[in-house]
Amino acid sequence: METFARYLMLGGMILFLIGGGVYLAAKFGIPLGRLPGDIRIEGENGSFYFPLASSILISILLTILLNLISRFLQK
Repeated sequence: METFARYLMLGGMILFLIGGGVYLAAKFGIPLGRLPGDIRIEGENGSFYFPLASSILISILLTILLNLISRFLQK
């Protein structure tokens, strides 16, 4: 049961860091969610939004970050 609690705390810390990153991105004017390549279709009855370019950018940044972390932990 202790390992489950540790995983929950780790998940909470990760969510906290992601939330802080999103907050800082909004504070500094980084247009995540409004990049060229994000798909937005608005009609009379509703709207559809898919942040394609933002998702790709975040994926690239997380890949670089996790690779750096894994390299430092292997040494």
